[in-house]
Amino acid sequence: MTARPTTSVTGPINDTTSGTASATLTGQPSGAAATNRQVFVLFTGKTELRWLGWLKPGFRHCLAVIDDGAGWLLFDPLAGYFWVERLAVPPGWDLPGYYESVGYTVVSAQTQQPARQAPPGPMTCVEAIKRLLGLHKPLIITPHQLYRHLRKATASHPHSHH
Repeated sequence: MTARPTTSVTGPINDTTSGTASATLTGQPSGAAATNRQVFVLFTGKTELRWLGWLKPGFRHCLAVIDDGAGWLLFDPLAGYFWVERLAVPPGWDLPGYYESVGYTVVSAQTQQPARQAPPGPMTCVEAIKRLLGLHKPLIITPHQLYRHLRKATASHPHSHH
């Protein structure tokens, strides 16, 4: 039997002195700064899964980018796994604008700390993004439904990309 590799975190995950959250040993965000982080949710019709063809064109998959202060993080919930990557883009670069320029629909959203545990549901890209945002809306199951909900929720935000 081979030893499992271990992972360690060097430095702060998120520094509470800079206005972002830190992680506790349980992996849960701590502090008020864990909420209200701006996330840009990206919607696309591009998918390698043919069975998603019944979904509205342009809204067959969703993913997110987050500016965590140190750079941009990509969160892409794929069919078999989650892809998380720090993107190598220059500081201050308009990543949401770039995604819009290459055909994605982009909506700004805010994370929130839900008061209760998320209800059970199938693990889809929509469910993963809802959990990233802290959004508990069990009747939102398609990317287009999520898009409509986020557009309605962010209609008053001046920095929404759409």
